[in-house]
Amino acid sequence: MKQTLVKILQSQGFGSRKECTWMIKKSGVKIDGKECRDPKQLFETDDLTFEVTSQKWTFRPNVYLVLNKPKGYECSHTPDHHESVFELLPVQFINRKIQIAGRLDVDTEGLLLLSDDGQFIHHVTSPKKGVRKTYLADLKHPFSDEQKAMLVSGVELHQEHEKLSATEVEAVSERQVRLTIDRGCYHQVRRMFGAVSNRVEGLKREKVGELSIGDDLPPGEWRYLEAVDLERLKWVP
Repeated sequence: MKQTLVKILQSQGFGSRKECTWMIKKSGVKIDGKECRDPKQLFETDDLTFEVTSQKWTFRPNVYLVLNKPKGYECSHTPDHHESVFELLPVQFINRKIQIAGRLDVDTEGLLLLSDDGQFIHHVTSPKKGVRKTYLADLKHPFSDEQKAMLVSGVELHQEHEKLSATEVEAVSERQVRLTIDRGCYHQVRRMFGAVSNRVEGLKREKVGELSIGDDLPPGEWRYLEAVDLERLKWVP
């Protein structure tokens, strides 16, 4: 579909219509290596790449990202006591009102999904969809077979209307456990271990659905979710 250059930049988070018009006229935008200073010039958006201030971008109707969240960052646009994870992203994504699909608390690290597609966020976070999340927990006390059985059968948590259970539990070592859940209520993993008389001292989300954080994304870095990643989340844009 063809759109004017100013509308393209505005939709991709480069500012208001007025700001994008000024940017095009003042600095120019390169498309296919050619400079364009006409805000009203039409371009086909399918597979469109463009360059703004020497940085290349691809037109994306929606943005889907994975971020390797470090500890010490809050999943909020208005953090209380720490830096925001949104500070790790280009401002263009913030302008597109990108949101988090399943928050992590300030002391939890690992896989964080973000998008400006509300239906995608609902798909990942809704309990009815049953998208599984896998965590690696470092525990204060040795993990027992009895605790494992309790987590699998379900534990009662304060202010929850039903027992919450783990779909998979794997003891990696005496004090390290890999836990998979298909819901995501407030501090669920920490509270579940607390309910079986243990305590989480370190927590990392490793997977959402079949999408893994992997070893090629350092803490604090992000990348786009490509088609194969979205397939692992059972999502088709």
